Amino acid sequence: MERAMGISHFGAAAAACVFMLAQGARAEEAGPHLAIELNAVAPAETGCLISFMARNGHPAAIERAVFETVLIDRAGQVERLTLFDFGDLPAGRPRVRQFSIPGLACDDLGQILINGTSACEAGTLGEAACAEGLDLSSRTDVELIG
Repeated sequence: MERAMGISHFGAAAAACVFMLAQGARAEEAGPHLAIELNAVAPAETGCLISFMARNGHPAAIERAVFETVLIDRAGQVERLTLFDFGDLPAGRPRVRQFSIPGLACDDLGQILINGTSACEAGTLGEAACAEGLDLSSRTDVELIG
């Protein structure tokens, strides 16, 4: 019986190793990219404060990244179209960017759509550095899509 449990534990450990290797391979396949996480949505004095965590995984800085962004209510209707200027995003360093949206009740927000790149100044990386392989995620109940 001990032997069977040893094999079972070995099998579980082997499966975990295979899973971790597969995850690492996927990250390598993705290559350098920009990751944007919707980190928090909080009521503010005049509306809603939206916080993002951006991670530039490229080998060089992005001097300026501006995204055309669509705020969508919980009923699925476009609430407004706006530009979010993330400013400079240094290579390999996370940056928090916050945007105050006047007149927006946070409870009404259902999705945020990154509709496209309005401006991307990325030097030798080129304009594609802000859009190709863009990794979007959310830590909130508001979905970040693109």
